[in-house]
Amino acid sequence: PTGGVSVVLADGQGQGRPAKTLANLVARKAVGLIAEGARDGATARAVSDFLLAYRHGQVSTELSIISVDLSSGTLVVSRNSHCPAVIATGDHVVGWDAPSVPVGLYPDTKPTITEIPLKVGVMVVAMSDGIADAGRRSGQSFDILATVDRLYRVGADAQTVASTLLDEARELDSGRPADDMSVVCVAMRQLQSCNEPRRLTLLWPVP
Repeated sequence: PTGGVSVVLADGQGQGRPAKTLANLVARKAVGLIAEGARDGATARAVSDFLLAYRHGQVSTELSIISVDLSSGTLVVSRNSHCPAVIATGDHVVGWDAPSVPVGLYPDTKPTITEIPLKVGVMVVAMSDGIADAGRRSGQSFDILATVDRLYRVGADAQTVASTLLDEARELDSGRPADDMSVVCVAMRQLQSCNEPRRLTLLWPVP
């Protein structure tokens, strides 16, 4: 409401339809609170309290929120997830894996939050555990940090980074993902024109 855009990534405990239903519930709750003006940290805490009351601490959801906050001039990254975020700020590409716990299990659950000044070249990647844990079933590991670093150094855009991570994770799982796979990549780039329009693209395969 104060200017900007937020992306919410929720990954429900378990697999299949129940996990997806849980993730949708949490994501809708978070989006609603953000739309009403709640800050990201307050949103994550409120969502955790809601899920705890609703399911009595029996299920959890990993939650990441990335916000381009124009009022503060920062990129805000909030994590309630064991999956690291990758942050690139020009000269450095680092994995941010500060300890955090999923929402819905314990009272007073808080997110781990970092803020990065908005400037050209900043990129943040968040993911679900299907990406972070890709290959484990066959004894392999996915070096996500090295992959993002390689792509970032050659100037890959957000779509290329997200697509490459998804494709390589699927390959490590031999085309049969062991868990739901989602990637969010937010990147700040140089405008070609001050009159450049906003664009939103959605690809949704329909069986």
